[in-house]
Amino acid sequence: MGYALVRVAISFGRAVNVQVMAERGDGAAMRLSDCEAISRALGAALDVADPLPGPWTLEVSSPGIDRPLVRAADWNRFAGHLARVELAVPIEGRKRLSGTVLGADGEIARLRMTDGAEIAVPLAAIRRARLVLTEALMHVASPERASN
Repeated sequence: MGYALVRVAISFGRAVNVQVMAERGDGAAMRLSDCEAISRALGAALDVADPLPGPWTLEVSSPGIDRPLVRAADWNRFAGHLARVELAVPIEGRKRLSGTVLGADGEIARLRMTDGAEIAVPLAAIRRARLVLTEALMHVASPERASN
């Protein structure tokens, strides 16, 4: 459909909730019509395949400006920006990290901490990583808005 999948999260409770985060393959900003198109196509596919137990809801959204960093490509695309990282297992005694994204190669992401130290983090050890909303990030996400 011309979209890149950013993240899928499935939560189980009274009903199953499927959250899909996607972005346009051409790099343009996601619009409501994009989310609607993905929702219609994916909802129909889920109806036919019926892979989920019981009732379910589907939520489709864009990653937003302060987006999650999921793939190595995300870490490389947003190198130079600030991020917060929560780890599944501690690295150097820490489960929460904050610093400047340096990129990723293969299965390792790199951050420069506020004290200047660099840390290598296996992508598999990351529970959550998200960009921190800054003016520089807003400028990248929307250059015309940042120049006003």
